[in-house]
Amino acid sequence: MKIGYSTKIVADSILSRAVRRTVSALERDIRNTCLRSGGGFLDIVLKKEKCIPKEEYIQKEEYIQKEEYIQKECFVIKALEHNKLGIYASDDLGLIYGIYHISKTFLSVGEFWFWNEQVFKKKRGYQVPDDYTYESKPYKVRFRGWFINDEVLLSEWKPVVDGSVKEDYPWEMAFEALLRCGGNMTIPGTDFNAARFRDLADEYGLYITHHHAEPLGAEMFSRVYPKLEASFDKYPDLFIGLWEKAIAKQKKYHVIWNLGFRGQGDRPFWADDPSYDTKAKRGQLISKLIRKQYEMVRSHDAGAVCCTNLYGEIMELYQGGYIDLPDDVIRIWADNGYGKMVSRRQNNHNPRVMALPGRGDTGAHGIYYHASFYDLQAAAMMTMLPNSPEFVEDELCEVLKRGGDDSWIINCSNVKPHTYYLDLMAVFWRDGISRDQNDKKYTISNHLSAYVDRYYDSALNKMVEKAYSLWPYYSVKYGPNEDDHAGEQYANHCARILVDSFIRQYHIIENDVDGHHKIAPSLELQWACDRHSLKDQVYYFKEKYEDAVEGYKEYLGFCMSVEDKLKAAGDKKAAIVFDDNLICQVQYLYYSYLGALHICSSIEAVLEGTGDERFIKAFYEAGLSSKVFKKGYDTMRSHEHGIWKGFYANDCESDIRQSYYVAQSLMSYLRVLGDGPHFYKWQRKYQQDAGGDKVLLILRLKSHITDDKMWELIDDQASSLF
Repeated sequence: MKIGYSTKIVADSILSRAVRRTVSALERDIRNTCLRSGGGFLDIVLKKEKCIPKEEYIQKEEYIQKEEYIQKECFVIKALEHNKLGIYASDDLGLIYGIYHISKTFLSVGEFWFWNEQVFKKKRGYQVPDDYTYESKPYKVRFRGWFINDEVLLSEWKPVVDGSVKEDYPWEMAFEALLRCGGNMTIPGTDFNAARFRDLADEYGLYITHHHAEPLGAEMFSRVYPKLEASFDKYPDLFIGLWEKAIAKQKKYHVIWNLGFRGQGDRPFWADDPSYDTKAKRGQLISKLIRKQYEMVRSHDAGAVCCTNLYGEIMELYQGGYIDLPDDVIRIWADNGYGKMVSRRQNNHNPRVMALPGRGDTGAHGIYYHASFYDLQAAAMMTMLPNSPEFVEDELCEVLKRGGDDSWIINCSNVKPHTYYLDLMAVFWRDGISRDQNDKKYTISNHLSAYVDRYYDSALNKMVEKAYSLWPYYSVKYGPNEDDHAGEQYANHCARILVDSFIRQYHIIENDVDGHHKIAPSLELQWACDRHSLKDQVYYFKEKYEDAVEGYKEYLGFCMSVEDKLKAAGDKKAAIVFDDNLICQVQYLYYSYLGALHICSSIEAVLEGTGDERFIKAFYEAGLSSKVFKKGYDTMRSHEHGIWKGFYANDCESDIRQSYYVAQSLMSYLRVLGDGPHFYKWQRKYQQDAGGDKVLLILRLKSHITDDKMWELIDDQASSLF
């Protein structure tokens, strides 16, 4: 039997919208992978009934002796008579997973075919064994999903599909990839997007759940009542009214109800209501309101599944014994944004309280885990998680060992930069702890090999594997803990903070004992380095950035050599995929850290130097930083082609382009200090026929020039100046 272009997908009953969408996806996969040809190919038959006796669809003794019926979300695929292939399931998700199993197993369409730009080589047909039988097993984790959070790239991207802009397409492709990974749940966006894409998520057959800052998916009190103080004590009926409205709106969906009480946004509620000034008071109110929400939800649906996020400040209160929860509410424990199951760092506060259920705790537990994170400090959102796959494996296996298998919600942000780690995490929510767990290198290596083989059709795949395996090796180590590895935000945010602190304070500083300028340290950077002056912080970051630049230059060189070899071998399409999926991330990091290094050199030149010449040196270094950050931005955008045009346009959180703007602002500020207030000295010194800097009979012979033009004049002489 073969699957070919004329293969039809038929059903013996009316299919739901979710299954129809999946059927359309398989039909598209067949068109993408099969050559147009004549008939004679098998048809795929979908059969969905409640609790199907196994005797109906399977004859093998070893299967008959198992459970009598197909479990929920499971499927059986069996070769049938008359050139047919049957998919049997007792629910929609079982059929959906079965359909995608055929797509991957026989057509080699990967879970992330779209996001990884998988290239298909069409064939006339794909062989299916005449005696083919496959029975899926229940997945290890009950509820499995992605939180499409910080989705700034997806929100502004306007992909052109079949000749017209399709704004929902990024979410369609995200939901499809999630289902292909065996997911069944989503928070479909942040804030307005969460509500906007609920219908679409439901159309894909997914459960809906909520942001940890948005209990029950309700509107924020301060948004609905902007003139009122966000205090439950003062306005209990208004808060409850918002919760009732949210419950009523979501009745038509399959919902995992998130219970909780936080502030107006992603912060503690006592930031808005300071009368709750003790842990006991805070825990008492949170416990009371969670029970109230629980009762409200259960009054509408007695079997409703509820969860609560033990995130940030809530986790600390729970661990301290200040929060009491209904027994059947799933406790969602969160990692710190870097993959470690401890409480997250907030500003300079980093208690690192263990975020796992105690051994022997038999309650319902799950996790909120980050493949992507945004903290304005050291995290990775535009690039992959900086910690190793082996580290992630350790953490997720420990979660499972402690009973955290009721719900996993993974922060996937904009999906494309994080496909490798999302694929790895899905292995554990599907299969649990591998039998090969005692040999981690073997397990991770096998996964990486399968991942690379799926998306790179090349005889040089081992070199591609090597490039991926080096990713965590070059990550910047910024602290003493095993998870203290930095992403691109460590370069961009910290460099911008250094510039901000320098400009804010320079005009009010005093000289130190050596006659150098002494600026107070940035309080925002104490989490990274608690130093006595900004200069000492600059030294600290400069050392980190120097190491990063050296490492990423080497890593980028290796990756570029792999790309060159792919091209030389005639694997041009594989080279493009490699360039867009891995090299682009290494480039983002390299240019970010190089730009940040020049920022440090610029500020250092002022704080360490004397006289007006130091401003020229500092200006020049700031200009180098500006150009490097701009090069990084332009290089990132160069990876947009075809449907991906505009994908990176709204890089607004890590925002390498903002680093470019800040570096330009630093240039302007330094020019004011060194060339102001009349702005003729530097121009006369470096511009030909501008009068020179020795004899001043007339101040200006040439019109004023821009900072960039001034930098170019200095650059022409840089080799003799610095």
